[in-house]
Amino acid sequence: MKTKKMKRCAALALAAVLALSMTACGSSGDSSDTDGTASAATTAEAGASADATTTASGGTFTFGCDYFSEYIDPSVNVNSAWSLVRFGVGETLFAFDEDAVAQENLCDEATTDDYITWTLHIRDGITFSNGKELTASAVVACWEMMYEKEAAGSSSAPSQYLPDPTFTADDEAGTITVVCSDVTTNLKGILAYPYFAVIDVDSYEEGVVDSVIGTGPYVLESYVEATSKTFVKNETYWNGEVPYDGYTAIYMTDSTTKALAIQSGDVDVVENVTTASDLETLKADSAYTVESTAGGRLANTYFNFEGMLGNEALRQAIQYAIDDETMCNITVGGIYTAGCSVLPSSMDFGYDQLTDPYEYDLDKAVEVLDEAGIVDTDGDGIREIDGENINLVYLTFESRQLQTFAEAIATVLNSIGIGVDYQVKDYDTILGLQIAGDFDMVSSNAIIVPTGNPDAFLGNFYSGNSQDYGYYSNEEYDAAYEKLIVSTDENEKMELYVEMQQILIDDAATIVHGYYNSSITYNNSVITGVKMYPLDYTWITTDWAPVG
Repeated sequence: MKTKKMKRCAALALAAVLALSMTACGSSGDSSDTDGTASAATTAEAGASADATTTASGGTFTFGCDYFSEYIDPSVNVNSAWSLVRFGVGETLFAFDEDAVAQENLCDEATTDDYITWTLHIRDGITFSNGKELTASAVVACWEMMYEKEAAGSSSAPSQYLPDPTFTADDEAGTITVVCSDVTTNLKGILAYPYFAVIDVDSYEEGVVDSVIGTGPYVLESYVEATSKTFVKNETYWNGEVPYDGYTAIYMTDSTTKALAIQSGDVDVVENVTTASDLETLKADSAYTVESTAGGRLANTYFNFEGMLGNEALRQAIQYAIDDETMCNITVGGIYTAGCSVLPSSMDFGYDQLTDPYEYDLDKAVEVLDEAGIVDTDGDGIREIDGENINLVYLTFESRQLQTFAEAIATVLNSIGIGVDYQVKDYDTILGLQIAGDFDMVSSNAIIVPTGNPDAFLGNFYSGNSQDYGYYSNEEYDAAYEKLIVSTDENEKMELYVEMQQILIDDAATIVHGYYNSSITYNNSVITGVKMYPLDYTWITTDWAPVG
């Protein structure tokens, strides 16, 4: 129920957003980023400052964040599933720790003899925030709803990670039996993905934003569409005391607005300030802490192997021509860590065992092209393959500086006679063109270890799946991937990870820009316990607590 108090707070929050947005636009002239903010609920009504709110026990805090989805319903789409978990409303049976390892959460024991049939025990004493007991049947009812909604056309896709399972609940034993359609060694990691967060289906009303009830430390109290959400403490939370009475998340439009908001004290915490100058300012100020991690998100560019980029020498020349270190550290201001492989250097997938044969060397790029006969025969400044000018269509979108990477790459490639037409479009358009194969190069920024291992992502380069990613095909890679997806031996899987990464590197199969350094910034005098996890499904937890 939206009380008068909460409605007034939301209205004040909206006014704060508008004021902040005008300030940011007036000072920076740039509102192209889509990022977010937050404002206090109780303190806004009382007219108190953010500091006064959060230096005492209880109270509220404010959180500045991007506008990912109006919903916190895991069955609507992937962003709403993430929002459910990120905002501390819903929880999963397993949760990823700081090393991206899935640990027991709502489930306290998981056993299997064959990696096909698993038995999961639901932890005793857990209730939803409405007081209803969390039973095995309640979990199964939620999961079955997810699969039913997917079959009915929802864009949420639990079958992407766990295809054709069967679930059986035994409430007396407190267990769920999961029968997988094939060997599934990583069920804990799969069930840590937000699609499998548990909500109370009995209280759920489709399309009603604040009808979603979970087991997390906070409950959605009220919201203003596309502007803010206000959360209150879950009084029945199972996993220790909830330090705050609640908090408000306010959505912002750009990165600079986030930085200005935390510097002015209008918010206490902001996620992912991506403007390089703003980030450096915050890092240099002892009043704030910037928690940053090179997580599981890869920025890369796929090649279309059915076009001119099927030419190996052309791909090799492109790799030599790109100075990843400068682009990551200077061009985009250090928000990425440079690397040569599709799997992040910060995770334990054998990165140190890899060799990059394409260290930056612009002269070498020109030499490779010349030796392959890829030259400019008519003097128009553009090299040719089989008598046709190279003019690569490079699709990109405005997210996490992808368009900046694309512009820089187009500039350097044009300078050595490789024609590039980079086009900035919205993501939905990009995705449609990518699936249709209507591109030469296409930007991507994705979590490549969504369930704690990279098996599904590596399948993008398997010839049986690669039609949506540029039609890459390599028999050795295919054979290794087919071994990988059925292997239950961790040592064998590690060897295969290294082998497959090296094949992709040697084939110049994709441009790896680097690994996104997810960040979260907080005011040291106001709040403590804030962390950024490598798999950033987890944001707001009971670790977030008032200072003092």
